[in-house]
Amino acid sequence: MSKPVVVSIPHELGRAEARRRIDEGVGRLIHQFAAMGEVQRAWDGDTLRFSVTTMGQAISGLIEVAERDVRLEVVLPGFLAMIAGKVKGRIQKEGQVLLEDRTKR
Repeated sequence: MSKPVVVSIPHELGRAEARRRIDEGVGRLIHQFAAMGEVQRAWDGDTLRFSVTTMGQAISGLIEVAERDVRLEVVLPGFLAMIAGKVKGRIQKEGQVLLEDRTKR
């Protein structure tokens, strides 16, 4: 079993706005991946659990939304686990853009 990739992203949006943006962003990703495989997601309180199965590989994880930060945990299958460092960097960057306080521009 591979070690999960864990990313914590601070934000100043408050829990409700962060959750709204995450739901919207995950919705866009699902639209992109839907043609390639099966995507499932479900909110349990402020935790979004998700899984993507494509080309015989399964990626699963969760996103926990808190008042001042978001914690993302993703379990990658074998061959993707080898590039976990790059995946983590990309998730961190995209998450920061998604949770950026646009009023401070």
